[in-house]
Amino acid sequence: MSFYLWLDLAVVAGPVILSFDRRVGYYRVWPAVLLSLLAVGVPFLIWDIIATSAGIWGFSDTRAGETALFGLPLAEVLFFVVVPFGCLFIYEVLSAYLTSARIRFPPWLGYSMGALSFVAALAAYPRAYTSVVLGAVGLLFVLASWLNPRFLSNRTVWLSLAVSFLPFALVNGILTSLPVVFYNPREILGLRIYTIPLEDFFYSFSLIGFVLLVHTALRERLRFPAPRSAVVERKK
Repeated sequence: MSFYLWLDLAVVAGPVILSFDRRVGYYRVWPAVLLSLLAVGVPFLIWDIIATSAGIWGFSDTRAGETALFGLPLAEVLFFVVVPFGCLFIYEVLSAYLTSARIRFPPWLGYSMGALSFVAALAAYPRAYTSVVLGAVGLLFVLASWLNPRFLSNRTVWLSLAVSFLPFALVNGILTSLPVVFYNPREILGLRIYTIPLEDFFYSFSLIGFVLLVHTALRERLRFPAPRSAVVERKK
């Protein structure tokens, strides 16, 4: 078993074991979680396949394991399951243990952030990874502002994104320092935090943001029991 695959298992082990916490009850919303992973994971996986085949990034044969799907190692495919699964677990925990609150984030601000991201994406061209990932962030802001403006004013969403950056930095730091994954220097700005390219932080923000956007919508549509914070909010 490759090092990358062991790392995937380590990432998902905690959320799976703690899914049966009585107050959080993460296992009860697994259907919404799996649908969210499918809806967001497939487009991001296709992006990964295209980027890998184009030489934007690549993987260590010894640490990532053998190719399993269209040039991607099995562990990289599972990345789009275990990482969002763990981040949605963080959202559910925060929803259960924190009271709900709204922050001021009007739709025009979301559209403005989206527009700025698109401009930055154009300015970053022809650095493919930088340009595409900034475009993904812009698309997230625009779609969230259009489809569900309350999403961007949900404090728990922003806290979940912030907390998710901690395990992301740890795992991605390992992946890029060994390295398990490496990047074509012509496709990135070259700015790094430790060994992590700056673009990876925008990538994580867009991936987890889209998963949260879909998950929160499905949670309401499929009528799962509301988190404690949502109950508190309705009582106010």
